[in-house]
Amino acid sequence: QVQLVESGGGLVQAGGSLRLSCAASGVIFSRYAMGWFRQAPGKEHEFVAAISRRGGNTDYGNSVKGRFTISRDNAKNTVDLQMNSLKPEDTAVYYCAASQSRSAITGSHEYEYWGQGTQVTVSS
Repeated sequence: QVQLVESGGGLVQAGGSLRLSCAASGVIFSRYAMGWFRQAPGKEHEFVAAISRRGGNTDYGNSVKGRFTISRDNAKNTVDLQMNSLKPEDTAVYYCAASQSRSAITGSHEYEYWGQGTQVTVSS
């Protein structure tokens, strides 16, 4: 049974940082590209970041480029999202997702497995 469990969310002031982590089990982690998505109240699901199977390729949503960094540790079956210079508009539930694609992909429909999400709230 595939499980993705996010952690690290919380409340932070604007300009601060948070590091999200996603732990995977029930999969051969290195065979999956990983991604982060977010959804704010009343808004659509938004692509945040993605990383290829071995971590050689990454991609970011325009709204987070230069502020967020995705990384993975295939030995620990984890993927992290370092979020710096946070803004109130980054407030959302953040989801980790896994795809059998080889590359870092941005489309949510290409991800087979999803975590339950972790809340990130950025106060102004």
